[in-house]
Amino acid sequence: MSVKPIRVLCLILCALACLSPSLALAQAADPSGTAKKALDLFLAGKFADLSQMFAPSTKDKYTEADLSKLGAQVKAWGAVENIGPPSANDMGLVSVVTIPVQFATRSIDFTLPVNASGQIVQLFMRPGQTPWQHPDYVKPAAFQSREVTVGTDEWKLPGTLTIPVDKRPVPAIVLVWDRGPGDRDGTVYATKIFRDLAEGLSSRGIAVLRYEPRASKYATKMGASPYTIDDELVHDAVAAIALLRNQPEIDGKRIFVAGLGVGGFIAARIAADDGHLAGLIMMSAPARPLEDWYVETVESLGVTGQQLEARKTAAAKVKKLDPGDADAPALFGLSAPYWLDLKGYDPSAEAKKLNIPLLVLQGDRDFQVIPKEYDAWKSGLAGRRDAAFKDFPSLNHYFIAGEGKSTEQEYRKPGGHVAAAVIDEIVRFVNP
Repeated sequence: MSVKPIRVLCLILCALACLSPSLALAQAADPSGTAKKALDLFLAGKFADLSQMFAPSTKDKYTEADLSKLGAQVKAWGAVENIGPPSANDMGLVSVVTIPVQFATRSIDFTLPVNASGQIVQLFMRPGQTPWQHPDYVKPAAFQSREVTVGTDEWKLPGTLTIPVDKRPVPAIVLVWDRGPGDRDGTVYATKIFRDLAEGLSSRGIAVLRYEPRASKYATKMGASPYTIDDELVHDAVAAIALLRNQPEIDGKRIFVAGLGVGGFIAARIAADDGHLAGLIMMSAPARPLEDWYVETVESLGVTGQQLEARKTAAAKVKKLDPGDADAPALFGLSAPYWLDLKGYDPSAEAKKLNIPLLVLQGDRDFQVIPKEYDAWKSGLAGRRDAAFKDFPSLNHYFIAGEGKSTEQEYRKPGGHVAAAVIDEIVRFVNP
């Protein structure tokens, strides 16, 4: 379990029940235009007209009176100084449109899911993001970026491949995101972890492929039926590896996988499925069963009483699941088939079976995957001469430097980047 921002609405799960047909197809074909029209009505105080744009199943939550109260709150932020261009994220049955607005006293991102019938499903506001800037170690002239598509089936995912320009062929890394929603850049509030890694490593001679997680690109579709971690992470990572092998600039014998969080937890399975990787990098990754890690995480945050006991009870239920329990209720928000697929999976034990070099990276200030997990990796991989370990005392879960106790608020600070020392460590691992 990773602490995530409301990455485009904490997933729009509540919106899925609100999809209903009606309204003009012309609007459905232009969700950004529909969202912009709704925002203009809101900022102009035309709340009666705006209320009519909402889907029937949510219209009672967005009455003229409700919108008027919200408008009064927004008015206190001062005059509108700038409205940025809409950005749309197609999530299947809804397109999530985000429009940045600069008021006199603050920057706000308005996010409006638009259904297939061109109706507004919800209206969200959240603090705007400070524009991302390249860290000092990124040298834009040293690499090129191109858009690619990972996979060829119904789960095709858009991605970005950064390739060094000074030599060919080059080694390459596939970045595998944590479980749950996200984007190819690894955006967490003001940070872009995967973009830091990709452009930093490509500035140093290593190609990097990053792509949209299936859980974000196809959130609606995935939520319609049970799925496993293979569906969520493994199959797409293997497809990304295959894509790299078909690129003329890439050395097909020097392809690595770097997994963050649960992406690192399941990296050994990715390597086993592919069978030809050059090495694995586990970054801030749990080393023990997920259900145990979920309990450990809340304990480390000081959670006690009923909340902690509820987690322990859920973890105990996970351990008791057997193949006949496929229809059992979800636990920790994950279906029984998801947990059954992971039955007996031991990340470090599976990694130890692989005949490839391994690198485990950990930030000592990580409050999501605490250093106890790093110690478990070291214990589980004991005896492997080609297993390297590196912990960074001042870094947090996303390998960003700071002081004192790390919290989620730290991810909101502008200018936070993956530390250059982490880039150095990965470069040494890939090019020993």
